[in-house]
Amino acid sequence: MEAPRTKGVGPVAIDYSKKADSPEPAKPAGGGGVSLSKVTLTKASPKVSLSKSGATGGTLRVHLAWNARPAGTAPASGGGFFAKLKAAAVPQGGIDLDLGALYELSDGSKGVVQALGNAFRDRGPGEPVVWLDGDDRTGGGGENLFVDLRDAAKIRRILVFAFIYEGVPNWAAADGVVTLHPVSGPEIEVRLDEHDDRSPMCAIAQIVSDGREISVQREVRYVQGGQQALDEAYGWGMQWRTGRK
Repeated sequence: MEAPRTKGVGPVAIDYSKKADSPEPAKPAGGGGVSLSKVTLTKASPKVSLSKSGATGGTLRVHLAWNARPAGTAPASGGGFFAKLKAAAVPQGGIDLDLGALYELSDGSKGVVQALGNAFRDRGPGEPVVWLDGDDRTGGGGENLFVDLRDAAKIRRILVFAFIYEGVPNWAAADGVVTLHPVSGPEIEVRLDEHDDRSPMCAIAQIVSDGREISVQREVRYVQGGQQALDEAYGWGMQWRTGRK
C-alpha cells in the first residue's frame, strides 16, 4: 500500500506546474418502463453528464458498499467479549475494501484521498474539494467519498477507486457497488461486475470536468498493484512511498 512521498509529515498532494453522451436510464428488475431514480453505467453505456441532467452544484456523495464476510469467511464464534470485539473491528478471513480517489485540480495540484496515511481530504487551500468521512473496517455501513461540485472550474478529474486492504482479493465474493448521489437528478450506479482476483486495485469511475460540463465515466479497470500502479495506469505522475493505516 502506498501513500505519496513528501518532505513533510504525512501524505500530501504534490503540486506540479501551475496553470498548467448520456446512457439510457437503467430498467427496473421487474421490467415495464424505465427507472427515473437511478442510472446504471455499463460497458455499452459508460458515461453520463451531470450537467445535462441538472445534477451539478452542492455536494456529490459517492458510496461504496460490499460484502465484507462472504460465505465461509466468518470468524469462529466464542473466545469471550474482547475476542468478539476484535473480530468485529478487523476482518479475519473477510474482505476490507478501502474507497479512495486520485484528484487533479484545474490549478495543476494533484494528490490522493484515502484512509491510508490518514489522507482523508485533499490538501488544497480553503475548503476541501474531495474528502472521505472515515474508514469502515467491517463493511457494515460502507464508505463515503464527497465531491464539492459548487465550482466545476476547480476540478479537472477525480478517479474513484477501491482497494482490497485486507483479505485475499476476491472481487466476486465482495460484490462491490458504487452509487453516486447528486443533490438532484437520478442516482448513478457502477457495479463491480467484472473480476480479476490477481489485482487488489480497481479503478471504478472518473468524474471529469472541462470547466463547463461535469460527467461521470465508468472504468471498472483492475490494476495489479497498489496506488502507484494505478497512478501509472492513468498518468497521474506522482511519487509514492509505503504507508499504512
